[in-house]
Amino acid sequence: MTETAPVGVFIATSTPPEQIGPIAATAECLGFGEVWVAEDYFCHGGFAAAALALGATRHVKVGLGVVASVARHPAVTAMEIATLGRAHPGRFLPGIGHGLGIWTDQMGVTATSPLTALTECVGGVRRLLAGETVDVEGKQFTFRAVAATHRVEEEMPILTGVLGPKSLKLSGRIADGTVMSVLAGRKYLEAAAAHIQSGMHESGRTDHLIPTFALFSVAKDSRAAKAAVRPTLAAYLVAVGPHNALTAPYGYNDQLAEFLTEGGAEHIARVMPEEWVDELTVAGDPDEVAARIRDLRTAGATSVVLSPVNAATAEAELELASEAVLPQLTR
Repeated sequence: MTETAPVGVFIATSTPPEQIGPIAATAECLGFGEVWVAEDYFCHGGFAAAALALGATRHVKVGLGVVASVARHPAVTAMEIATLGRAHPGRFLPGIGHGLGIWTDQMGVTATSPLTALTECVGGVRRLLAGETVDVEGKQFTFRAVAATHRVEEEMPILTGVLGPKSLKLSGRIADGTVMSVLAGRKYLEAAAAHIQSGMHESGRTDHLIPTFALFSVAKDSRAAKAAVRPTLAAYLVAVGPHNALTAPYGYNDQLAEFLTEGGAEHIARVMPEEWVDELTVAGDPDEVAARIRDLRTAGATSVVLSPVNAATAEAELELASEAVLPQLTR
């Protein structure tokens, strides 16, 4: 008997809420093993989006990658997780991260110490889900005799979404998984996995999920698929800037800085080397896409979550991936 290697589909936060359920149902029907949503402020709500995806599917795991630790009190986050965990046992993968400063600043909730905030949040959520009454005065969060009315009977995995070495080590120490950014290429994944392993060793953990998001385009014409992904890749490169942990392992940052002085995303999309597309996205013909997914899994990804860059052709591309990529990934 063969088992399809874990490949998921990401539903972008630009997706109108009424389309989340139908897209999730289509992904499951096509044979993908995971569906992921996110909470980019101020788009659709992450827990609501996960509920829509869970309600529209029967078997796939639905991940939320990720909510900001400071956007809700951990007691509220635990309440949301418990609600979906009880309604859909064994299928919900909640993720918690630091939150992007540009958004947390807008809300006036940026943590003085993001590591402390994430530690207290994950710890508080985990204790509440386990049925404990939490009474703690923390540096970021206060719990005054808080207990969950609807605790989850089975252990819920708690993932984080972080980037830097210290945060990755923390994730290995306190979490059950780490959600990787769409720009997490092979070299970054290998380095990140090492930091995570270090944290796991400290806490004695032995298992850790590493779902890895990837900008995605597939076509029978490889050049067309790679051309399609360039504008979105360029936009992400502008957003992360030249001093980022994701492209640093490749030695791209100096050249990225030069490109940024010359122009914006449109310029970068035109001039970036083809190697950047090959290393930082999952794009090409079906054989190339399958090979790229295998590379990411070899580097440490426990699942690869495809994020279609073109909404207009996304369903057709997922159908092509279902027909010509997933069969190559059976084991």
